[in-house]
Amino acid sequence: MANQANNRPQNIHNWVASELGSRIVGGFYAPGEYIPNENAICEELEVSRTSLREAFKVLTAKGLIESRPKLGTRIRERRHWNMFDPVILNWFSQSKPSPEFYTSLYEIREVFEPAAAELAAKKRTPEQLEVIAAAYAKMEAAELGTDEVYTSDIDFHMAILDATNNEFMVSLGVSIQSALLEIFRLSSTIQDDFIQSLPGHKAIYTAIAAGDSEGAKAEMNKLLSTSQDTVHKNIERK
Repeated sequence: MANQANNRPQNIHNWVASELGSRIVGGFYAPGEYIPNENAICEELEVSRTSLREAFKVLTAKGLIESRPKLGTRIRERRHWNMFDPVILNWFSQSKPSPEFYTSLYEIREVFEPAAAELAAKKRTPEQLEVIAAAYAKMEAAELGTDEVYTSDIDFHMAILDATNNEFMVSLGVSIQSALLEIFRLSSTIQDDFIQSLPGHKAIYTAIAAGDSEGAKAEMNKLLSTSQDTVHKNIERK
């Protein structure tokens, strides 16, 4: 790994945690493997043992590592990782995740986003409906090839979650927002795919506006199915 000492922030232990966390989720250190001893990492990253141990505490709290007496620090199996931690998801999105990562994320989206659209149709306020409408309008107006294409898309979905008036739904969306941004970026890579997704988004908005909970749920299911196919197609093109 290239030494990034010249680019380190003042909070050294968080920087070290980010360096090591990115390596773990990126597969540089495999689950079950013991990471290099403290002296080796301190020398490589040019940090103190105190900073390294503080970084280890951060990674332990996220479920990524565990200390084993007389053996060292081991990478935990993925099932122990806190996959709803926004920081971990950000590390994943920066490490060129596998197609399996995106499949897993879509599977959890298929669990809660159709339900969110259904709830939004039942519980949204007039003000929340205006926010959803504004987000969709931004999607229509987004200049192809710009970040506005996928940032407006995520704004649309987050507005729907907010319109559920369910704090757990909102919190779940915020938790996985980093990974969702990467998904929306991938799904908007091909301009025709983004344009073709607009009617599906409009159908969701229309159903929510009409209070059609079953229709909103069905339209979200259709959109997610099409979007997943698009993402995997774009991954294969890379």
